[in-house]
Amino acid sequence: MASSLTCAGMVWAFLSFLCAVASCVGFFMPYWLLGSQLEKSVSFGTFRRCSYPVRDESRQTTIMVEQCGRYASFQAIPSTEWRICTVVTGLGCGLLLLVALTALMGCCVSELISRTVGRVAGGIQFLGGKCCLLVLRCGSSHLICK
Repeated sequence: MASSLTCAGMVWAFLSFLCAVASCVGFFMPYWLLGSQLEKSVSFGTFRRCSYPVRDESRQTTIMVEQCGRYASFQAIPSTEWRICTVVTGLGCGLLLLVALTALMGCCVSELISRTVGRVAGGIQFLGGKCCLLVLRCGSSHLICK
């Protein structure tokens, strides 16, 4: 198979794919924050949560649902900041995955990646990485300050 990438480009494509997969897995996993509530271990991420409290109206108590699931709607995410984190992280992961898959296709298809396409892909990858990094920095400082 012919390739439109140099040896360094192939290494970049492979590492880009690994980083994009790691970012997407981190985005989908509900283990961003760990803690306990009502003597149960709880965790949640941008749009998923595990072991969360639910009000039982028939017994007038709060019970813990010990399963993982996503929020019922976008508005059910606890705060505006967390909603922004969800959108920005999802956008960043999508950009990283787009560039990584395009680069991997460039390993197999000749004349797919030119110098200009490589530079544009690098810029898009930089933007996707900055989105993910911004969420980590702002999210952690927001949680520490509260």
